[in-house]
Amino acid sequence: MTSIDPRSLVGREPERLSIPEHAALTGKWIALEIYSPQTLPLRRIEAVGDSVGDCAAHLRSRGLDPRNFEFSLVKPPY
Repeated sequence: MTSIDPRSLVGREPERLSIPEHAALTGKWIALEIYSPQTLPLRRIEAVGDSVGDCAAHLRSRGLDPRNFEFSLVKPPY
């Protein structure tokens, strides 16, 4: 069990997480901005939640439109 708060990983690049950080997100949903040539978003975690609805609510609370994000369920690191 890890003591890392998954929400503390908002703003991080999923590919650069350590194994303990990735493990803290296992079973959680994350939101990443959808790529488009107009926006060229950075690939960063913008929301973490127990469901897509939780992620969408977190995005809305930050003034972001959930329709501009893709949602992924984080699987174990290995």
